[in-house]
Amino acid sequence: MSINPNFNRRALIGGMGVLALPSTQLWAQEAEYPNKPIELVVPAAAGGGTDAVSRAFSEAVKKYLNQPVTVNDKPGASGAIGMGDMINSKPDGYKLCMVIVEITILPALGLTKYTYEDFIPIAQLNADPAAITVKADAPWNTIEEFLSEAQKFPGNVKMGNAGNGSIWHLAHASLEDKVGVKFNPIPFQGAAPAVVALLGGHIDAVSVSPGEVSAQVAAGKLKTLAVMSDQRVKGFEKVPTLKERKIDLSIGAWRGLAAPKGTPANVIATLRTAAKGAASEPMFKESLDKLNLGLVYNDADGFKQLMQRDSEMFKKLVAKIGLKA
Repeated sequence: MSINPNFNRRALIGGMGVLALPSTQLWAQEAEYPNKPIELVVPAAAGGGTDAVSRAFSEAVKKYLNQPVTVNDKPGASGAIGMGDMINSKPDGYKLCMVIVEITILPALGLTKYTYEDFIPIAQLNADPAAITVKADAPWNTIEEFLSEAQKFPGNVKMGNAGNGSIWHLAHASLEDKVGVKFNPIPFQGAAPAVVALLGGHIDAVSVSPGEVSAQVAAGKLKTLAVMSDQRVKGFEKVPTLKERKIDLSIGAWRGLAAPKGTPANVIATLRTAAKGAASEPMFKESLDKLNLGLVYNDADGFKQLMQRDSEMFKKLVAKIGLKA
């Protein structure tokens, strides 16, 4: 029987083609994003506003990424620890961060070498004003009574915040500057532990967002004396703004999604599309509404402009009031 001399060579080449096909498919699968769970670093303590926004977002965005998004709280140093962890991670889209307004404050205080320019913005998802909240049985029923106490006894009123250099630290420092009072600042690793300390009577007040005290206010354990916004806040309609009390001060927090520099363009595009979709999900809006947290969506360009504007503003404000971390 004669044998075709080209048979073995053709069979070998054909076999190589068959073998090569699965590896090509495997490469395509590896290249597709995302193909495994994504970590979302939260640079604040569990139970606070940043954690709440992040958990609501992680649930809403799953349908757009077809992968779970796992929240990982890394509090400390007014967000510097968590945000720094993400910046130093592999830029592959599998470790993201819910960046907070402190990224525009900490560099002005010399607390971080990185700035907002070391992040790739995905989208802004939230914004909330600061508010002054005390225990329900505190002797002050108005912001005027509270500030009068601080004026009479400088440094006596213990004011809790989310950490040195945090937006809530800057909020009450700005109030001090506006009305000529002096508080005793008590830093915590986030708004949630500050609120716990207030409930326990260890401090006299907190300068966190309305949403971060809403449950305790509704339960009759705390009362909010004023909000630091241009208009009254939903869910706190009976609480006056500082501007209504002739104190010209509006200041607050924002949160948004970002990735480390160097993340591939196709990954960023996927994340931006997914973030926009998640922000429009009824469940995301409902989750924030229940917690009195403000839903504010801004695309990547708008978010970057916000960070640039606040960076310049807080740099001037820190210098003006002489704030030190």
